[in-house]
Amino acid sequence: MQLAEIRVSYKPNKGSLVNLNNSEHIYKVVLGNWDKGTLELQEEMKVVLLNRSNQLLGIYTLSKGGISGTMVDVKLLLSVALKCVASHIAVVHNHPSGNLTPSKADVDITTKIKRATEQVDILLLDHLIITKDGYYSFADHGKL
Repeated sequence: MQLAEIRVSYKPNKGSLVNLNNSEHIYKVVLGNWDKGTLELQEEMKVVLLNRSNQLLGIYTLSKGGISGTMVDVKLLLSVALKCVASHIAVVHNHPSGNLTPSKADVDITTKIKRATEQVDILLLDHLIITKDGYYSFADHGKL
């Protein structure tokens, strides 16, 4: 019986590390890397991967959905964060409606992600809901 080979590799670009120290920094970097043509069209969830010094390792598009929601697979989120050896993460999703108020589903998934990341010693720094005009930060509002 032949077993599948499992290989883990990660090649960070150390020359261009950006520090993200607050919700506004995260918002600006993520918005700058978002397809503006879909920001008000379909909901997406991205994971911002950071090292222990809050330096940006990368941004991963976790899911794309419809106009009113997107699926979030916490197992996939963790696998990406672990492969990048991220110490901290922030999750960001957009509300195509332009409404920055978190829904019950937003609060529930934030709680689920926070519990999961704590199990593997990854710090969930924030969950941002974004629009083209602004953002809502769970951390800034004491919701983490």
